[in-house]
Amino acid sequence: MKGWDEAMKNTDKKTISAVQELEWFREVLLGKGASENTVRVYLASVRRFYESHEEVTVEALQAYKKEPLKECRPSTVNTRIYGMNQYVKALRHCRKECQETVFDPPNAACTVPADFKLPAVKSQQKPFLNNVISKRDYEKLKRGLRKDQDLFWYFVVRFLGATGARVSELVQIKAEHIAVGCMDLYTKGGKMRRIYFPKQLCREMAVWLKQRELSSGYIFTSRCGKPITPRGIGLQLKVLAKRYRIRPETVYPHSFRHRYAKNFLEKFNDISLLADLMGHDSIETTRIYLTRSSQEQQKVIDRVVTW
Repeated sequence: MKGWDEAMKNTDKKTISAVQELEWFREVLLGKGASENTVRVYLASVRRFYESHEEVTVEALQAYKKEPLKECRPSTVNTRIYGMNQYVKALRHCRKECQETVFDPPNAACTVPADFKLPAVKSQQKPFLNNVISKRDYEKLKRGLRKDQDLFWYFVVRFLGATGARVSELVQIKAEHIAVGCMDLYTKGGKMRRIYFPKQLCREMAVWLKQRELSSGYIFTSRCGKPITPRGIGLQLKVLAKRYRIRPETVYPHSFRHRYAKNFLEKFNDISLLADLMGHDSIETTRIYLTRSSQEQQKVIDRVVTW
């Protein structure tokens, strides 16, 4: 993986001694279909752990959780915690993993009980969300791209906003998926998630694909024909935000996933169905999309509070 050798050059002896375990974990993640970014983040979490701990024990994991609390945001700490939980889970099932893959098992000692899991750090959630693109700006962005005939980015925005797809899922869409109107993906736990494409969107896309003479393969590709990277999409969205005078902090890939959820709930108020469509294991995760922006809250107050 790009950057792997460079990362190893900057590690100390204690971390270098864990290279086998890191490489093994990398192969486990790739075998489960994890994205490049997920693999990078999880490996960084494990590498940091081995910089100050030699064995995977409950005490070491708890100490590792406390170390970054003072200097990192709760979201960053939770990312590291989740990475370590996945690593511990992989260690527990290393025999099973090795039966399914061709690489050797790790040598790391793991004395963590089967029922142990590092709990996430709780942080107070804001009662409003102001960093989600508004319905008005979403429509403005689509109109601008359509008018300028920038169809590649028009369809990137359309698919993000009309399907609820994550950016890592967007880049996997192929022409064959447009023909059937959906795309099936398998999650880390082996569960299948189906992403549906609205008929009108498929009709628009079919015309564009015909113009491109593209009947198979990935749709959102770079000039060299490879799928565009999530990072590349994120950077270009910021450029588009400035071009069409939309607040840049609201224009990023996941913002359109929020917009999809909020629009869906306005049209069809079924949070259970939305959780399935979004690929959430729990409805609690989906409840964040019920949160209004401060501007939306103000409008409700102005309309409702008349006493």
